[in-house]
Order: sequence, then C-alpha cells, then structure tokens
Amino acid sequence: MAFKSEEAATAYWKANLRLMLVLLCIWFVVSYGFGILLVEPLNEIRIGGLKLGFWFAQQGSIYVFVALIFVYVWQMNKLDQKYGVHEE
Repeated sequence: MAFKSEEAATAYWKANLRLMLVLLCIWFVVSYGFGILLVEPLNEIRIGGLKLGFWFAQQGSIYVFVALIFVYVWQMNKLDQKYGVHEE
C-alpha cells in the first residue's frame, strides 16, 4: 500500500480501527447481551416456535457475525477507494 502522505495513512488506519470497534461492539451486544444477559426477557418472544433468547444464544450471534464480515468487507472496499489503496 502506498499512501500519498503520512496524514492519509494515519486517517486510513483510524477509520479502519473505528469501523472494527463499531462492528465488534455490535457483535458483543448481540452475542453476550442478547444471548446471555437479556436471554430471559427475549425468551418471552417466540419466532417460529423458538424462544428468541435461545435463538440468539444458539444461532443468532453466528448469523450476525457472518453478516458483519460482509459489512466489514464492503466498508473496507469503500475506505480503500477513498484513500486510493484499492486493489486493481
């Protein structure tokens, strides 16, 4: 990767770290918050016969994690384009 300036490289990595922090916070809230801390209130809601808290603990956090991977790739491609370090 060749950045045009040191400021551009610093801004790129700050944006990258901010994106990762946001996505990891979302994953934490979904997996730990919904799957462990809020499991009892969420179990009052049923979807397809399954308790929602159980679903988040068993499958929901995995689905959210996979979706976050795609969001990360999409956002990093946009960030790479913005700073001119995209693959050609």
